[in-house]
Amino acid sequence: METESEPYVRLATLRQLHQVVAELNTARSLADTLQTVVDGIVRGLGYELACVNLVRPDGDLVVAAFAGDPAAEALITGRVGSRAAWERRLTMGADWDGLRFIPHTEGWVLLEDDVPQWHTDGPDPRFEDEWHPEDRLYAPMYATGGELLGVISVDRPRNGRRPGAWGREALQMYAFQAAIAISNARLRANMQRALVRLEREQQALRASEESFRQAFEYAPSGMAIAEMGGDQHGRLLRTNDALCRLLGRPASVLRRYSFSDLVHPEDIGTLLRTSAEGGRAELRLGRRDGTYVWVSLRNSVVADAADGPRFLLTHVEDIEERKRHELQLAHRASHDSLTGLPNSAELRARLGARLCRRPQSVRAGAVEALDAAFEGRPEGVGAGVGPGEHGYDGYTAPAAATAGPGPGPGPGGEGFDFPVGFPGQPEGPYDHHVHTVAPASDIDDGTKGLAVLFCDLDGFKSINDRFGHHTGDAVLIEVARRLTTGVRDGDTVARLGGDEFVVLADGLGAADAADLAVRLRNAIIPPIRVDGRAVRVGASFGIGWASCGMSADEVLRSADQRMYIEKRSRSKAHRRAG
Repeated sequence: METESEPYVRLATLRQLHQVVAELNTARSLADTLQTVVDGIVRGLGYELACVNLVRPDGDLVVAAFAGDPAAEALITGRVGSRAAWERRLTMGADWDGLRFIPHTEGWVLLEDDVPQWHTDGPDPRFEDEWHPEDRLYAPMYATGGELLGVISVDRPRNGRRPGAWGREALQMYAFQAAIAISNARLRANMQRALVRLEREQQALRASEESFRQAFEYAPSGMAIAEMGGDQHGRLLRTNDALCRLLGRPASVLRRYSFSDLVHPEDIGTLLRTSAEGGRAELRLGRRDGTYVWVSLRNSVVADAADGPRFLLTHVEDIEERKRHELQLAHRASHDSLTGLPNSAELRARLGARLCRRPQSVRAGAVEALDAAFEGRPEGVGAGVGPGEHGYDGYTAPAAATAGPGPGPGPGGEGFDFPVGFPGQPEGPYDHHVHTVAPASDIDDGTKGLAVLFCDLDGFKSINDRFGHHTGDAVLIEVARRLTTGVRDGDTVARLGGDEFVVLADGLGAADAADLAVRLRNAIIPPIRVDGRAVRVGASFGIGWASCGMSADEVLRSADQRMYIEKRSRSKAHRRAG
């Protein structure tokens, strides 16, 4: 029996307490720790029954461990009591310095709540501190931050008495150590679960990386990973064998480049837009031998939630055959199948690209043109236009034509078109169109323009009739070759149909156009050998001039009329060369 005058009892209890506390730290799992807690109470603190009610994640308490009575253990282990019922119990009865004692005289009100219990009826106590079967003693366990971890319930002291001050302190100390042991066990369990989860994630990541590596390396089409951002933006970090074979470069060499180093100069804008936005594009990449291959580039921006874009995953598909087929189809649609020259539709397209609806027959002075341009303009349109800006800058351009469109006033035009809103002008912003003008007469006054030479072969029908279409086709092919050889790079030679050809030559004056017609006629006249037979054709040329305000058909019709005038002006003997 415990008394204040028996120090050896305290010492023995302290030794037992020390031993059971030490055993708390040897448990390997949370379940082992909980069972060790209740076993230690029964073995070392002098109670026949002990139970640990553990707080669940939802706040309710579950009977997690029981010791002292197998029947009672089977009855209540795993059962759950609500948090509200437990809160009520921990506020009833007497507060024994952190412990909560509810005597049987007060505990009868708890018989109907949902907290699992094993108490039995018994006789009234014979003396004041005798333990009654319906007495309840609880030792709450708290975490470091004050959170309730669980409650230890004890019953049936072996000495039959309610614990004295020393027994209460021992139970309180043990509950404190048990709370530490349970917290540590939970921490170990959480760490073990985290380690298991981390290991699984790492295994999954390794498997994913291996799958990606195999898919990347052994993909039948090209794959590349490029850097995004920083000084090395766009640099190739990794390439697969298919891309190396496609470009004829080893991976170690490709890592020195970015796609912008390999792309065709004409496709650099397409590449930059695709790299910035992701998506796909079709462009040309350079091979080691200096040739270019058409590819379809499909980009995926791989981003990090915190750091943003990290790198660019690029799929490169060889579309050379498809592009070649498309170009062949486009060429067939725009070129003559016999001679390979641009056909009538392509000729009209090229001619129409140099023309606009604004006639340039009358060239106003600077002030007059400016007044005419701004007369009747909508409010705000053209405001702020001054020298050097789009619009009329006070400079009267020379009348000579240039070889192609370009910004600003120059030979052959009056500068840019005026902005939207001016009378008689097409809708739209500045079109950067250099107007095409024609010489005022056949006398060469220094004006340069776009000459349109309409050529009709003389004597071709008789060759077809005498020698057949095979010979006629051979003649047309040779004439096309001679015409193409006789013009400059950038000039257009087109077959209009039958034995009619058209030459577009930009930047010529009247005398230059006449000289060109003579040279081309002289190039056509020499005999043409077909199957060992020499045949000859002549040529009549009509020179027309393209000018803004005219349509392509009007320009061709004008040149055709001049050709017939020139043809009729010569005798039949002079026209016919074979």
